[in-house]
Amino acid sequence: MTNPTIESILSRRTITLYDPDAPLSDTQISELVRIATTAPTSFNFQNWRFIAVRTSEAKARLRRIAWDQPKITEAAATFIICGQLIDHRVLPQRLSPAVETGIMPAQTVADWEGAARSLYLDQPLRQRDEAVRSGAIGATTLIYAANALGLGSTPMIGFDADAVAHEFALAASEVPVMLLSVGKALPENWPQKPRRPLTEVLDFA
Repeated sequence: MTNPTIESILSRRTITLYDPDAPLSDTQISELVRIATTAPTSFNFQNWRFIAVRTSEAKARLRRIAWDQPKITEAAATFIICGQLIDHRVLPQRLSPAVETGIMPAQTVADWEGAARSLYLDQPLRQRDEAVRSGAIGATTLIYAANALGLGSTPMIGFDADAVAHEFALAASEVPVMLLSVGKALPENWPQKPRRPLTEVLDFA
């Protein structure tokens, strides 16, 4: 018996050719991000932001600072995936819904904030690492959500990070982790490329 979730994961491929005449609605974009933000983050910080670049003008601005990649203007939208540097002081606010719904005891929030403070305060490299991890996990979840909904996607690291931060008004605490184009794939795209055998990538300890 096949599992539809696993089948969707296995069928995903990276798309290079998009139908430029197939837009995404606000509702579709919002649903993709809603699903993406169910991904895990450290202490449930949810330290990310998703900028959906979809107007012709904004796509052109992004393409100029992203190696002139055609996918950016041809896909329905290209997300700028932003990871946010950890600030332990925001944790009570981020966890308050879990307390209000009875999932988490209030005392746990104080315990977690103390642990997060010890882990991240005055640790800029660790904060940046966590921003990149969170952004990447969120982007990966969005990739598989898009595939499950019949859409193609392309993660990209070919861009000028400083220029993206300036052009799209990222906060000083935000790291542009990657770009992620999403849209209707054209049939000319390659199938998924073969993967390395498990004997080369799996060890047991």
